[in-house]
Amino acid sequence: MKLLFNSGEHTNAKPIMLLLLRLSAGGFMLYGHGLRKWDKLMGGGEISFADPFGIGPQATLGLVVFAEVLCAVLLVLGLFTRWALIPLAFTMLVAAFYIKSGKPFGDREMALLYLLLFAVSYVFGPGKYSLDAYFEKRKG
Repeated sequence: MKLLFNSGEHTNAKPIMLLLLRLSAGGFMLYGHGLRKWDKLMGGGEISFADPFGIGPQATLGLVVFAEVLCAVLLVLGLFTRWALIPLAFTMLVAAFYIKSGKPFGDREMALLYLLLFAVSYVFGPGKYSLDAYFEKRKG
């Protein structure tokens, strides 16, 4: 415990926990959701996907793939972190409150958990162990 905590403060734990949060939230989104949708988008043929904004199932799937693949990778890397979190959080808002509208809480739970992880990541930022921090340090 002494390695993580300094005089009772969480000064050393915070950057490690932010790294763990980014790696897990982004990694789980990418491998658990994004890559399957990427395969669906690139597979050719008829695409059956929700179209909550009336732009067509293929365009909607493309936007979701952008969020769940590209933005998830940026989150893992800690690069343009807060910008990447916006499409991810928006996708989870739509999933929880539009796509799963009227369904039991258990059906919405995963989207809400991701939304919470993304909100916490947005508020606290990418942390010390991120490409954002690396480039910021090099600038100044």
